[in-house]
Amino acid sequence: MPQVAAILGTTERFPRRLIEERRIEVAHFGRHVRIAESVLLAYIERCTTPARPSTRNRRSA
Repeated sequence: MPQVAAILGTTERFPRRLIEERRIEVAHFGRHVRIAESVLLAYIERCTTPARPSTRNRRSA
């Protein structure tokens, strides 16, 4: 979980909550839980809001 938290820039609790709320797909191997890198990147993509162009400091023609 520390690697996932580092990629997301959060505490370890946040990825655990994502798993608990079933907001991210995981694989269970006995007591171990794994999140595929592709799943993590897809989650980041889904949650990313595109930036919109700034309207500040634009001059009218």
